[in-house]
Amino acid sequence: MNDTPAQITLDQWDERYDQLRSAGLVEPSYGGPLRRHLADGDTRLAHLRYDNSPAALRLWNFLLTEEDRLRDARAAGAKIVGAMKDLGTVAVMACSMDNVVAFYPDGAWWIPCMMELGAGLLNIADSLGFDESFCPVRAMLGAFVTGEHFPRPDLLTCSVGATCDDFSAIAQRIEAMGEKIVWWEAPHRRRPDRGETPVELPGGFVAPQCQVDFVRGELQRVADALADLTGAKLDSHMLAAGIEAANRVRAVLRELRQLAYTAEPCPMGALEMLIAEMLAIHFCSDRTESIAVLDGLLDEVKRRVDAGLGVARPGAARIFWINPVADLRVMNLLEECGGRICGTEYLFPHAIDKIPTDIEPMEALARMALADPMIGPSAGRAARICDDISKFGAQAAVISRISGASHCAMEGTVIADRIRKNLGVPVLEIETPPLSDSMRPTLKTRLEALVEIVKRQKG
Repeated sequence: MNDTPAQITLDQWDERYDQLRSAGLVEPSYGGPLRRHLADGDTRLAHLRYDNSPAALRLWNFLLTEEDRLRDARAAGAKIVGAMKDLGTVAVMACSMDNVVAFYPDGAWWIPCMMELGAGLLNIADSLGFDESFCPVRAMLGAFVTGEHFPRPDLLTCSVGATCDDFSAIAQRIEAMGEKIVWWEAPHRRRPDRGETPVELPGGFVAPQCQVDFVRGELQRVADALADLTGAKLDSHMLAAGIEAANRVRAVLRELRQLAYTAEPCPMGALEMLIAEMLAIHFCSDRTESIAVLDGLLDEVKRRVDAGLGVARPGAARIFWINPVADLRVMNLLEECGGRICGTEYLFPHAIDKIPTDIEPMEALARMALADPMIGPSAGRAARICDDISKFGAQAAVISRISGASHCAMEGTVIADRIRKNLGVPVLEIETPPLSDSMRPTLKTRLEALVEIVKRQKG
């Protein structure tokens, strides 16, 4: 149905779903009305506004049925790999093997938002010594304790080294509870010293070959653990095929982002685009279906761009958003305040970059892992953000600080200062808890003020 784009409530989606069904909507096996997910405890859904397209419906249903997919995979005899903290590396390796499914336990950090604190995961973390002075990813600890939000992995991996200290501490607590973890180290990325061989990484960073070699050795240990788990070696041909499939996901996502963040009026809302970008990390436990979901979104966005249609008012303030929000409702709030997303950096741009295919596959993955902006100097991440702000033509930036996260202590300031100095655009720093309802008036006022500044600059 080529209807006018709109953002609608969950109640409005009930009627919309009936209309689509009457018009012959064809759904995947996990399809159905969005409202059914309330019964699973995802009560935050009642307070969000959604894109009204069938493509968006498929995206949301895909996201909200991941636990079902994982449990079905377990029942079918597949091995389940939990890839913690690496943001897009181990998942590519695991999904290159037959009968292996990878997921991202860190995603539990959104459960307190989606279930409006009803799952009690943060209370469990509190009881284990991880209070709100820690990153909200501490909810993952509660998920491992209850065992109710994903099946226990057959293999659990975790990247350590130049990563979030909070996450490392939480993962160590999980291991102390009896979960065996294969740890692999990501060194702090640095520029090559004189006499060292430089290697250009995806995304434009540079590192010495010795660091690439080190990470390659660490990833080989992960590959060996996968071989022990499955009884089959992850060889170069299998990994090359897995990289090719991962690059297909990334290519569709890059095209989707380019259109959604540059077309006028905005053809797809901030909330759906945030969810779409998250698929790059681990494919929401189904790489093939991730491609189909993203293809559907891309087709819908192309249709709207060709027709000059959008979900935001023409001329909305073009905002570049940095870091994911703990409360998804904030993405709706930005648009209600007269803004639109015009570029993002949700901590994992390296998971959207193309993985090199002209070098040995494990070497390519090692380079990609080192391209993580979080494991190098904050100035490097800030420089890439500035480049993207210019590329997408954003008029302002919002930095969503992650409460308690050790890597956010000064990073936001470094990034904000670089943006102001290099680009001269206004920057707003905010911090949101898993439920921002009590802060909503303040957040609304600050976002409206940012939008007003952009309007005055345009005038």
